[in-house]
Amino acid sequence: MEKIKIKQTKSIIGQPERQKRTLKALGLRRLNQVVELEITPQVQGMIRKVSHLVTKVD
Repeated sequence: MEKIKIKQTKSIIGQPERQKRTLKALGLRRLNQVVELEITPQVQGMIRKVSHLVTKVD
């Protein structure tokens, strides 16, 4: 399967608890952390929900 790298670029302070849990489920724990994930419909949906907090890394 294809992989995607995402980086947390904004803080979760002040964000709803649901978005905090989504970032945790994606494996992001701190600012500027990069994770590589397989592209699945579930992962794409989670990324879409927190798209304002993360960016795609090439």
